[in-house]
Amino acid sequence: MDPVTNPYSPGAGSPPPELAGRDKLREQVRISIARIRLGNPAKSVLMVGLRGVGKTVLLERMRLDADQSGAYTLRIEAPENRSLPSLLAPQLRQVLLRLSRVHAAKDLAQRGLRALAGFAKALKVKYNDIEVGLDLDPEPGLADNGVLETDLMALLEEVGLTALGAQTAVVLFLDELQYLEKGQFAALISALHRCAQSKLPLTVVGAGLPQLRGLAGNAKSYAERLFDYPEIGPLAPPEAELAIVKPAKDRGAEFAPEAVAEIVAATRGYPYFLQEWGKHSWDVAMQSPIALADVATASVEAIAALDEGFFRVRFDRLTPAGKKYLRAMAELGPGPHRSGNIAQTLNKTVNSLGPLRQSLITKGMIWSPSHGDTAFTVPLFDEFMKRIMPGLEWRTE
Repeated sequence: MDPVTNPYSPGAGSPPPELAGRDKLREQVRISIARIRLGNPAKSVLMVGLRGVGKTVLLERMRLDADQSGAYTLRIEAPENRSLPSLLAPQLRQVLLRLSRVHAAKDLAQRGLRALAGFAKALKVKYNDIEVGLDLDPEPGLADNGVLETDLMALLEEVGLTALGAQTAVVLFLDELQYLEKGQFAALISALHRCAQSKLPLTVVGAGLPQLRGLAGNAKSYAERLFDYPEIGPLAPPEAELAIVKPAKDRGAEFAPEAVAEIVAATRGYPYFLQEWGKHSWDVAMQSPIALADVATASVEAIAALDEGFFRVRFDRLTPAGKKYLRAMAELGPGPHRSGNIAQTLNKTVNSLGPLRQSLITKGMIWSPSHGDTAFTVPLFDEFMKRIMPGLEWRTE
């Protein structure tokens, strides 16, 4: 098979050729945005799920859907060690400048830009990573108290009023929200709450790891009434089959039914892994239909590619103690596991491992499905840990 025409696209955030199984959620977000444009109440959406389920791809697809509907959008990924003000300010400036070209909203947009100038100037001392061009001078008393919660509330209110004047909506698409510091997350929730109370057409569509639900609730008690938390998981078998079969069919090729079944089983329906297996199966096959034997050969290459990229990039961020902790989890199986069982495997006490466990949660490597339970945020990571740290030597290292 010609690798040049290979339709599959494994890669962080790379859109797959067939976005299978996500239409219902895309429609939910479309309706939510359409409702706030009309002044009707609608919850913001925070998608939660493990690595590799396609949250980033889905978020971008939803943003494009919103753009096509006439909404004004901004897209932010919240990396570790960056403040929320530094991420929001440049993007809000671009949105306000675009809205200023709408005649009915020009004055409102200029007031929003003055609010942004006051916001950036007042918070620059505390958040010195804020870098944004200032188009107008600040207006004294407008979003310039130097307190993030009140200033962000005032700023997003001005953005929402501008969107209302332009008869549109502003939608903030925010990825990796679990990395937001608690106080900054609380400020964002407060600002969204104010906009919802005022029936302003401004909303958030976000994504993060499963611990995001708990983080939002801990930041503000009313978060559960402000957000919907749809869970993004692996694809059901029919959807996983479609993600494999349709891109090949569109290129005039086919998979043997038993080859498709083997890919779905090996990947457990996780979208990222489906793309990896699809790519390597196409490349190793000599002709269509792609056979079970081709998939068997491709599986070796797909696992090697995941080990070198998808898994390894996360493994390399770990301390030696962190690697040992995750290897102990892998020894127990896919999980979730009781913290006491992990501690017993390491011949440690639960309390002594508490800080290490918390640091791994903060890094996004593990999460707690329920009190005392610990699970991987990366599917199939237990198998990778056994491959990269084989045998029993890790117990004594």
